[in-house]
Amino acid sequence: MKAEKGFTLLEVMIALAVFATLVAAVMSASQYVLGQSSRVEARMFATWVADNHLNELRLQSQPLVAGRKTLIQRFAQREWRVTQYIVAEPDSGLLRVELGVSPAGSEQPLLNMINWLAATND
Repeated sequence: MKAEKGFTLLEVMIALAVFATLVAAVMSASQYVLGQSSRVEARMFATWVADNHLNELRLQSQPLVAGRKTLIQRFAQREWRVTQYIVAEPDSGLLRVELGVSPAGSEQPLLNMINWLAATND
């Protein structure tokens, strides 16, 4: 009787189970990486929106007014909610500007930033 060469059904099934486990692990890791990259992208855009808004405040010709204001700005084909809170710092000639940036449909800010500006723009 001549010996048959090849894999048994059990060996093939074990190989398929190992392959399926490997594919599931790779898919899970790639979904995690994609989710992280979209969150990093959103935070980067929020940083740019806050930086742009702060520069607009610096370049205003009229004096800045203390108080809270919420604005909607469009950037990178998205709408962003910018919450600005300006407080005069006593005896310093500075205004503390607190900015919070979130996607327009969300209340949870992606970025909170505090900066100081001169009370009078020259």
